[in-house]
Amino acid sequence: MRLFGSLLHKICTVVTVLCLIHIGVSLFYYLNESRSVLLRNQQTQSEAPSQTVIASTATSRGLDVNVTAAPVKTVKVLEKCPDPSPILVGPLRVEFSDPVNLELVRKENANVKDGGRYRPSDCVALQKVAIIIPFRHRDEHLKYWLYYLHPILQRQQLDYGIYVINQAGEDTFNRAKLLNVGYAEALKEYDYDCFVFSDVDLIPMDDRNTYKCYNQPRHLSVSMDKFGFRLPYNQYFGGVSALSKEQYLKINGLPNNYWGWGGEDDDIYNRLVARGMSVSRPDGVIGKCRMIRHNRDAKNEPNPQRFDRIAHTRITMNKDGINSLQYKVLNVEKDQLFTKITVDIGKPT
Repeated sequence: MRLFGSLLHKICTVVTVLCLIHIGVSLFYYLNESRSVLLRNQQTQSEAPSQTVIASTATSRGLDVNVTAAPVKTVKVLEKCPDPSPILVGPLRVEFSDPVNLELVRKENANVKDGGRYRPSDCVALQKVAIIIPFRHRDEHLKYWLYYLHPILQRQQLDYGIYVINQAGEDTFNRAKLLNVGYAEALKEYDYDCFVFSDVDLIPMDDRNTYKCYNQPRHLSVSMDKFGFRLPYNQYFGGVSALSKEQYLKINGLPNNYWGWGGEDDDIYNRLVARGMSVSRPDGVIGKCRMIRHNRDAKNEPNPQRFDRIAHTRITMNKDGINSLQYKVLNVEKDQLFTKITVDIGKPT
């Protein structure tokens, strides 16, 4: 009996020791795992403290949020272009002896977009300028104009578009009505605030003669080689001129009833004076320009009615102008260097 009691005591002792060993091993693994979890949490907090704070704040307010931070985009704000442009070169050599290759002109003006549209990429242009050319059968002259003017206009840092308004048919030419059409059509495409009306055969000889609008209507072609680089008379407003949208509307646009050569420029000048405006001009050096010599076009003979019409500008200007313009667009061509709009403007009555 004593032997049996001694054996039972030994068995109990062994069981007790095994239990203690099991408890010790379990406690060791539990503490080790808890330490690993704590270290991982600390590492996560150190790597993304801002997200932890955001999540904690949102959770405390009862919100369900995605703590993934979106990338921040930086937007560059362009300054306005300086006035005058700092990249002008001044006097230019203008020659018409060599033919112009339009494919080469397109390559040299790669920044110009379809329709003859351009804007500077490093600053915000001070004006949005539509340049309007009355046109018929002058393709060679247009090549020279595009060759010289696109680089000039880009150096002047303008936001501009080129509109060639082509009169359909072979009836008597009407320059001023075509210019009215150009004004109306250009505004259908863009919110231009300045309009430069230019003959296709006139090229400026100095890029400081900026094709933009001023506080007063601007006459740009002030000293043409055709007139010995002199202004032919003080009221002359022909060739190349610029009117802001406000100035243009103030005079009811340009006259529509001058068929044939001559008179419409003097009518425009009379309109400006009648509305209390005066003409501004660059000086005779900066305002130099060359004309491509050519014979007078067929169906553009001198207008025999021009003197009588000029004498009555103040009477007719309120009903003859942009408010009475009628025409029909026949075709629109979008070249890289220009927008060509062919129109039916009717016939003289």
